[in-house]
Amino acid sequence: MIQSFDTIVIGGGGVGSAVAYYLAQSRQRVLVLEQFDLNHKKGSSYGYSRVIRYAYDNPIYIDLMRSAYPLWFALQEEAQQTLLIKTGQLDLGFPNTVSITQLGQSMDRANLSYERLTAREIQHRFPQFQLPETIEGFYQSETGILKASQCVLSHLKLAQKYGAIIQENTPVNAIKIQSNGVEIQTNQGTYGADKLMITAGSWSKQILEQIGVNLPLKIMPCQLAFFAPKTPEDFQPGKFPIFLAHWMEKCGEFPYGIPICDNSGLKISTFYGWETVENVKDVDYTPSESWIENLREFIDLYLPHANGKLVETRRCLYTMTPDKHFIIDVHPLYDHVFIAAGFSGHGFKFTTLVGKILADLAIKGTTDHDINLFKLSRF
Repeated sequence: MIQSFDTIVIGGGGVGSAVAYYLAQSRQRVLVLEQFDLNHKKGSSYGYSRVIRYAYDNPIYIDLMRSAYPLWFALQEEAQQTLLIKTGQLDLGFPNTVSITQLGQSMDRANLSYERLTAREIQHRFPQFQLPETIEGFYQSETGILKASQCVLSHLKLAQKYGAIIQENTPVNAIKIQSNGVEIQTNQGTYGADKLMITAGSWSKQILEQIGVNLPLKIMPCQLAFFAPKTPEDFQPGKFPIFLAHWMEKCGEFPYGIPICDNSGLKISTFYGWETVENVKDVDYTPSESWIENLREFIDLYLPHANGKLVETRRCLYTMTPDKHFIIDVHPLYDHVFIAAGFSGHGFKFTTLVGKILADLAIKGTTDHDINLFKLSRF
């Protein structure tokens, strides 16, 4: 017999774990199918830390974050774990840097409070930096660290508490969409459900093609690096902020840093700048040594005391849309199939909110949040 559920969720990462939690909390019968181990390193959601912030160059994202923050706090309370650590964030750039100008304008339109600091003021407050005199910065105090892996596992554990079934190491072999439901074939068996959530990260493109949705998604295997600073006490949360440098260096686009979290080392990487591939099967997970060398030049220039031993380096997959905005929508032909993909390297902070949005769409047929920016029809 085919085991039946209200909803099947394909993918147990950031978004999949969240939608499973909110559906199960609403007493829906939920099955999560994860093709790898839970908390695996092959995708986008594993790790010590991700940035959570209000500061965005688009007021729509700021408004969404005003809804996401309370959900993270509520999850943290229910899970009885510290999932969010407040650090503050510095966005650094020159006065004529386009992205820093757009950021300031966006925060002003959204009535988001922040401080505007000169290079001298930044270095007085955070002497870890060594900056050109013409640099300026925007400091937003509510930015922090989300403990990424713990967030995913907390969503999943609580989903199970409410009755969800989580099956790891269960890849999907075939999807059959019916007028009133779906049928999913796996090596573990065939499962049926009234509704389907596709939250498969970098594997979404190939899965969606099976059901007639062709999206211009590309995979960017970004590299992360963790360093042991010469003075680690100076790079802890509370003493050192998250930072984003709004200028290009040869190590990549938009270098950023995250304070030491759970003995992880100081995380420094770049948001963009790597070559993309069309199919996740073509991803090369091998770290680049030359990128580390270029990154060290950046660190030596602006954070000299951070340029210590390399603790770890690895790849993290970004699933990119052409405009770097998300996809959160319903299948164009089947209103019981929901899609969340293409989070373009800045989606983790929204995952609990996206999970709530998807659960509301599935249960109520609507959401209180403006998701028009994320429609499939724009491609």
